Amino acid sequence: MNKIVRILLWALLALVLLLGAGAWAKFGALVRGAGSVQKLDEGLYYMEYKGDDGFDALIESGGGRSAGELSAYVMRFLSGGFYQPKAGNPAPAQYGCSALTARTPEGDVLMGRNFDFSSATGMILHTVPARGYETYTTFNLEFLGFGEGWRPEGFRNQYMALSALFFALDGINEKGLAVADLMAGDDAQTHQDSGKPALTTTTAICYLLKNAATVDEALELLRGIDMHSDIGAAHHYAISDASGRSVVVEYVDDGMVVVESPALTNHYLCEEKRNVGLYEGDRRYDFLCSQYEEAGGILDLRQLTTAIASVSQPPAQGDRLGTAWTMVMNLTHPSVTYYARRHFDKPFRFELTK
Repeated sequence: MNKIVRILLWALLALVLLLGAGAWAKFGALVRGAGSVQKLDEGLYYMEYKGDDGFDALIESGGGRSAGELSAYVMRFLSGGFYQPKAGNPAPAQYGCSALTARTPEGDVLMGRNFDFSSATGMILHTVPARGYETYTTFNLEFLGFGEGWRPEGFRNQYMALSALFFALDGINEKGLAVADLMAGDDAQTHQDSGKPALTTTTAICYLLKNAATVDEALELLRGIDMHSDIGAAHHYAISDASGRSVVVEYVDDGMVVVESPALTNHYLCEEKRNVGLYEGDRRYDFLCSQYEEAGGILDLRQLTTAIASVSQPPAQGDRLGTAWTMVMNLTHPSVTYYARRHFDKPFRFELTK
């Protein structure tokens, strides 16, 4: 990967010098995006990108059926087509997460989400695309495969971090649609092959947030693509919108199944595989559901934050990180507050236009 980075950056710098204004028109948004990176907290960074995000061209070209195919497209996009990489594949990984959606006493809709993993460097990406909805998404940069200990610091690494334009683990858009990816309860992979544009689990989140305003619109978009599992594992989505509708999308034998639920952790909820992956002693889902039901589905900001924080994961023995980030989103007045690594006394809040 270091060789790829060097080739890409030398090609970019040469183009800027040789072509001047023309090169800036092509690469200016990317350069500005790379220069916007800020470190917010340990293990959490922020970046902003405004311009063509390359997603329309990706869909028009048929998408990508694996992380390797998509990574190759990303390198072509970041290099302006001057570098044609071979496809590679990141190593498989497992992560556990939780999500909960509820209404406030004032009628707002809130969604909380934990991303739990053994090791993570989170990137919050604020995207204002040339076409589509403004979004805030988050991705674990360690999934990009740039090497152990890699950080988005220094222009070279900051530029490569723009790869997060095409990969997200969760996020919210300006219409109040929120999506989160969670591991499901087994290793069953989804590989649909109907001839529709193909996307992987994390790339599909970017696609949904860019193009859908509601749960119904998101489900229609999912039915219009061929889904392929990232990192060789089963996934399910928690999807909520500003109306208060909250669903779980799961995949069984390459078919999409939709379950209405305000909460989700890491076992299946659909009847076909109900409770597959629920291991003894994991009370996260039951706890979130009990908090929701006891309150009649009405939780204020403090209560929902407390509930989602209560099922966050502390660092375990060895090198396991636990909860890498927590996000609490207001879908009625679109905004998101992040907490890195269970630092609940250190919020980072961002608002979206609507």
